[in-house]
Amino acid sequence: MARGDQLARQWRILQSLVASRRGKSAADLAREFEYHWRTVYRDLEALQLAGFPIFTDRVDGKNNWSILDSARQHIPIPLDLTEVMALYFSRGLMRVLKDTVFYESLESFFQKIKATLPDETIKYLEKIEQSFEIGSKPYKRYDQLRDVVDRISQATVDRQIIKIDYYTMSRKKKTRRKVAPYKIWFFDGAFYLVGNCGLRKDIRIFALDRIKSLKLTEETFEIPEDFKVEDFMQTSFGVFHGKPQKVRIRFAAEVAGYIREKTWHKTQKIKLQNDGSIIFEARVAGTDEIKFWLMSWGSKAEVLSPANLRDEMLSEAEAMLQNYHLSSA
Repeated sequence: MARGDQLARQWRILQSLVASRRGKSAADLAREFEYHWRTVYRDLEALQLAGFPIFTDRVDGKNNWSILDSARQHIPIPLDLTEVMALYFSRGLMRVLKDTVFYESLESFFQKIKATLPDETIKYLEKIEQSFEIGSKPYKRYDQLRDVVDRISQATVDRQIIKIDYYTMSRKKKTRRKVAPYKIWFFDGAFYLVGNCGLRKDIRIFALDRIKSLKLTEETFEIPEDFKVEDFMQTSFGVFHGKPQKVRIRFAAEVAGYIREKTWHKTQKIKLQNDGSIIFEARVAGTDEIKFWLMSWGSKAEVLSPANLRDEMLSEAEAMLQNYHLSSA
């Protein structure tokens, strides 16, 4: 049996005991998780040998396993033992926030959590860490942007308008704008600011690392009551925002399973075809980012509609083909 399976099973048993005031017998736990009772006994003994405060008591003619009350109460926050352990273990997910004030605060918090856990619990977590690895996608480094992140965070809380010089990647130029910062948004390994742009007279999204200068003003603002960032971003396929369009894409049978196993967009609908291929439908705000996504699937993806996206994909394919012809000439 894989060590990760054993540890996951023991974790579930520990969670069940923490949640039960009266305790549970090995047979109760076996029925609850559909394990063999001998397996449960071995796991309970392993947890006890590891130093966890588990004991047995005779209740209603059967041996019940329980967590010592003192172990339940040693944590000075309203979380149980396994919740604190899970929270501490999740710190690997926060690596993408490195070099920001958020990461430092989270690290401090995790160290405080660690201080509440007994030594045997820390050792147990170390065993789990040997069995699991939390991977992360490419992310930006924010050690050069600490001041920008901190000041925008404060301006967002204080409802204070900021003045920025912003470099637009598509136009390759810098513009000065006044922005009412509504919310900082972390997406796909990068920080963005969602705010009302005085220059464009509209809600825009700004990459924090493209803000070249920032100044706080004395002007304040209020976020409209009917505005919700979640609604604003719902149709976006990523960060870019544009005119909503319905897209229909055929994915070949070879990759259909990969598409079906994930939620790529909140509005997506997937229809299985007789040949094993699928038709993917979604209503997206702009087609730039879904175009980049489609290119990653190569010839296994075909745009059926809209026509403008199909034409854009054709142009990209022709340009790629031209590049390869030139390099081989």
